[in-house]
Amino acid sequence: MVLMELEACGLRAMAVEAGRTGCGSALGARWVGLGSSVPCLLQPSLLDAPAPSRRLGSDPGLSDSDSEESVFSGLEDSGSDSTEDATASEEEGEGTSEQRGRMDRSPGQQARTPCSRMEVASMPGEDEYAEDSSDEEDIRNTVGNVPLEWYDDFPHVGYDLDGRRIYKPLRTRDELDQFLDKMDDPDYWRTVRDRMTGHSVRLTGEQVALVQRLQRGQFGDVSFNPYEPAVDFFSGDLMIHPVTNRPADKRSFIPSLVEKEKVSRMVHAIKMGWIQPRRPRDHSPSFYDLWAQEDPNAVLGRHKMHVPAPKLALPGHSESYNPPPEYLPSEEECLAWEQQEPEERKLSFLPRRFLSLRAVPAYGRFIQERFERCLDLYLCPRQRKMRVNVDPEDLIPKLPRPRDLQPFPTCQALVYRGHNSLVRCLSVSPDGQWLASGSDDGSVRLWEVATARCMRTVPVGGVVKSVAWNPHPTVCLVAVAVEDTVLLLNPALGDRLVVGSTDQLLSAFTPPLDPASQPAHWLEASQEERQDGLRLRIHHGKPVTQVTWHGRGDYLAAVLATPGHTQVLIHQLSRRRSQSPFRRSHGQVQRVAFHPTRPFLLVASQRCVRLYHLLRQELTKKLMPNCKWVSSLAVHPAGDNIICGSYDSKLVWFDMDLSTKPYRVLRHHKKALRAVAFHPRYPLFASGSDDGSVIVCHGMVYNDLLQNPLLVPVKVLKGHALTRDLGVLDVAFHPTQPWVFSSGADGTLRLFT
Repeated sequence: MVLMELEACGLRAMAVEAGRTGCGSALGARWVGLGSSVPCLLQPSLLDAPAPSRRLGSDPGLSDSDSEESVFSGLEDSGSDSTEDATASEEEGEGTSEQRGRMDRSPGQQARTPCSRMEVASMPGEDEYAEDSSDEEDIRNTVGNVPLEWYDDFPHVGYDLDGRRIYKPLRTRDELDQFLDKMDDPDYWRTVRDRMTGHSVRLTGEQVALVQRLQRGQFGDVSFNPYEPAVDFFSGDLMIHPVTNRPADKRSFIPSLVEKEKVSRMVHAIKMGWIQPRRPRDHSPSFYDLWAQEDPNAVLGRHKMHVPAPKLALPGHSESYNPPPEYLPSEEECLAWEQQEPEERKLSFLPRRFLSLRAVPAYGRFIQERFERCLDLYLCPRQRKMRVNVDPEDLIPKLPRPRDLQPFPTCQALVYRGHNSLVRCLSVSPDGQWLASGSDDGSVRLWEVATARCMRTVPVGGVVKSVAWNPHPTVCLVAVAVEDTVLLLNPALGDRLVVGSTDQLLSAFTPPLDPASQPAHWLEASQEERQDGLRLRIHHGKPVTQVTWHGRGDYLAAVLATPGHTQVLIHQLSRRRSQSPFRRSHGQVQRVAFHPTRPFLLVASQRCVRLYHLLRQELTKKLMPNCKWVSSLAVHPAGDNIICGSYDSKLVWFDMDLSTKPYRVLRHHKKALRAVAFHPRYPLFASGSDDGSVIVCHGMVYNDLLQNPLLVPVKVLKGHALTRDLGVLDVAFHPTQPWVFSSGADGTLRLFT
């Protein structure tokens, strides 16, 4: 006891000395650090219901008896139970008691050391150190960070700085007294109770503002800006002096031994069977009851393809027992309803009016409709159909406008009339000045392109199947396929030097002494035939359906309408030699064409297109157009793309570098296609059909192999009349201008420019 009193006196002297020298806050902070758990105003423990705000020192009866002193000792003298302390308290007088009850503290001191003592505003003009006393007691709980639940069974709540007990206040006031104190005290709303001492503490304006900021989720410091721009330690800018220039460690180049050990352990565990692989999933079908649970949070409700049960339509005015008059049917409507079939009736009953709900009779079809409802639920489709919401505009390909793809033929310019029957074929001279046409009337006509004037008519005595002008500019020859013969004509049009050099080329041939056997016979024309322009005859023995020239003008290919391997023959003009390049047949040959730049021959049968290498004598590629009977064939001037027309109104574009399947299938015509052609200079291709139209398309082929060809239909040209259910039979482009020629079954040729 002596040691405790000496320690208490020493502590009190230190506190008094600190108060005189202005070090009270430091001493208080020191005691806080030693073991007192000073309640902060920001803690939720102080935000309890405020205690009744009775002013300290305002009731003189508080110090009269020990019983009342023990009751309110927690608010006054911290529970001093010794007689000496009570005597010392009486000697201090009323001024000291009032001074003890009105201990004034500045807001800054409360912010630094938020203690639980009562704060009362000091009188204006009063010196705050005039009534300072060294015996002033600082009521501060020194129990430290101890749960207050440990003091539930004790009358005190802790100890002050002198080691005295801080007794709990007895709350004997009822709610009426608390309400009166609340109405009398204007600072009741800012008064909180300290759980550590039981005192009522009045919060200052700064503390109230601090609590409000924290309740709003803001920072306690008013001057703190949470949105200040962040300064990155590392930036993306290239710095002259790097942050670190330490060379890489040697261990960064050596495999990690730790990882090697881990992997070896895992391999050993797998070998020993300690690590089992994942079990394969059970693919047996699992069945669900679709109508078991309608809860959206259930397993079926969360299922993506869950089909909810169909709901019945809500009843309307017609189902009411007392419907409005406009819903009651008239006699005519009732009669019409009875005459209708049950499936055609909009309502399965007739609306009627009853005085009350009790007067409504039982519904006769109730059980039947319930059964049908259950049957609908049972037979409802168990699969949800995915509906595709596609904008119709997105289905249309984004193609350039036709005006941006000019030039291309747009209108009919000339009509070449003179043939008496359908014109099956036509061909344009290499300079684009002359036009040759063959007809079923047994004649070949030569036209001037610019004037549509017939320059010559050569009777051939049979149906002309094909006409081909020699593409070489120094050779003036026209190959004509008539029945089983190929006629070589010199039209004698244009430059006379070219005409003369062509005759000299043909007459310079000397037949060999020992002629070999050939599949065709070459015959010189008679003198009378030479006057009509005929120079040579090539007899095949079988009907010839097509004749076409090689790009150099020396080789000629002919297609024969005969089964077997001799359907295609190749003739050499300079040596007058014929040969059959194939040993066996692969179907009925429809068309052939020479590759414009490479030694390839394209042979189109009814079902496929084969590409043969003439020098290697082997099959290079087989193209599958997937159409019914190929009717025509054309090769792009670059040689990498071809188009095929078919009798099932398809135009098939092949990119031979891409695939053997069609790159694009165009279905612009309504009837069978008879002819297709490429323009030798412009990115255009055309197709003629039995519907009497010629469709011109823009077909741009890019040098970039990663870019696909651009195919855009630009114009539909009409002018030919349908004859014998036939329309356009052949089309050909002008060699230099964006013009297209067409021959039709109406016996005319037409030029579109």
